[in-house]
Amino acid sequence: MNPQQTQVYLVGAGPGDPRLITLRGIECLRRAEVVLYDYLASAELLRYAPESAERVCLGRHGTGRILTQQEVNRLMVEYAQAGKTVVRLKGGDPNIFGRLVEETSGLVAAGIAFEVVPGLTTAATAGCYAGVAITDRDEASCVAFVTGRERCGKEGDDSLDYQSLAQFPGTLVFYMGVTTAPVWSTALIAGGKSPDTPVAVVRHCSLPTQQTWTCTLGEVPTLLSHDKLRPPVIVIVGKVAQQQSLTEWFTSRPLFGQSILVTRAIHQADELGDQLRELGANVVYQPAIEITPASDWAPVDQAIARIESFDWLVFSSRNGVEYFLRRMWKLGHDWRALAHCQLAAIGPGTAAALAEHHLRVDCQPEEYRAEALAAELSTSARGQRFLLLRASRGREVLAETLSAAGGEVEQVVVYESHDVTSPAPEVEKALTAGDIDWVTATSSAIARSLVAMLGESLNYSQLAAISPLTGEVLRDLGFPPKVVASDYTMAGLVAAIEQGVAAARRPA
Repeated sequence: MNPQQTQVYLVGAGPGDPRLITLRGIECLRRAEVVLYDYLASAELLRYAPESAERVCLGRHGTGRILTQQEVNRLMVEYAQAGKTVVRLKGGDPNIFGRLVEETSGLVAAGIAFEVVPGLTTAATAGCYAGVAITDRDEASCVAFVTGRERCGKEGDDSLDYQSLAQFPGTLVFYMGVTTAPVWSTALIAGGKSPDTPVAVVRHCSLPTQQTWTCTLGEVPTLLSHDKLRPPVIVIVGKVAQQQSLTEWFTSRPLFGQSILVTRAIHQADELGDQLRELGANVVYQPAIEITPASDWAPVDQAIARIESFDWLVFSSRNGVEYFLRRMWKLGHDWRALAHCQLAAIGPGTAAALAEHHLRVDCQPEEYRAEALAAELSTSARGQRFLLLRASRGREVLAETLSAAGGEVEQVVVYESHDVTSPAPEVEKALTAGDIDWVTATSSAIARSLVAMLGESLNYSQLAAISPLTGEVLRDLGFPPKVVASDYTMAGLVAAIEQGVAAARRPA
């Protein structure tokens, strides 16, 4: 099969955490024109697909109708025959209880080229994340993956032999075994397995909502009948389930169990989201603003044409750096044109953006705010020419202070900031249900947009502001923040949330 002719990619999304997908899986998503995904695959993975790609949800557990296997097969064939590159995104590994044979048989019959991309299967991952070594040189030299839900009508030699499974000299891991727990647990006991055999039940494996329960085989039907134990759940049966010697690394992270809404523009959201995830948080994305290029490049182009006439280029954000330098490059210039200019940055993030282009800043204030940068520059501003690279909206502190100090100031808009007016329905629902613990505000513009977009729904969560200025905007709008970062950076905001969570968890 020629990989260049591949039309359908069956991609394993892993057990839940979107970071556990393979690099090959991401490559396939990036070339997708259609993504068919099920509820076990993290919706965050859809961000790897092009914006133009069609996204088709095949149904969610407990919400609406889940498409049948025949319908899924038909969709794959129809899209592929229409000339589309299709990614079938599946939870776990496609070849472990992923109905791979059924899905590929339809593609083979239609003569459609495909590729199967493995994913981390939940059994192996659950062992690591729940602290259960599913194989152990003393207790379990082998492991068996068992389905708790066989095909309807299956019988005879092809059905599960529970008596043999009961004598299996290792660990049994049951997939899809919640509703059938009374059947398979009773059958194992009837086959000779002790009702006192240790069992670990893991729900939402690898996610910040992960929960683990331990019981015995005889107690399984009672435990799994509880309402809170809805799928996805995996059950580990065997002596290894009583050890749980590895648990602490995952559940003891300082933000484990916290759900945090990241509201930055989508192309910048990962800088904050990744830091929060490292500490165990569940990250939800809902941009409050959208960043776009300047609608009129003429003033910028005119400034670039006489760039050597400026003494200072002043950048107040990473976006300003990226859009301005990109425009310079497009017009045929490189950084040699900046040889006569000094560079000023409002904070370390902006300075880092310049450094990525091998440009060093000449001025960066210790306090990361416009007033501090203006104060430093104004001491020698008289007779100097300043070019301020800015957004379509923002405060006039820099321009006013430098002009008052005798500087000649020119401002050009290199990018535009627009409010997002409507949140995703699932985000708003999660917020009002109290399922989001923190909402982040990383600028004054974002703070204002958040209040306009979410309004009273913000009362169901706690607000975290990146600076006193952003905090004051929220306070003035009637939504005082719970925490305010003392270091006005993404890392500082994460630290403030971490401190707020630790304070709430301390005994009174």
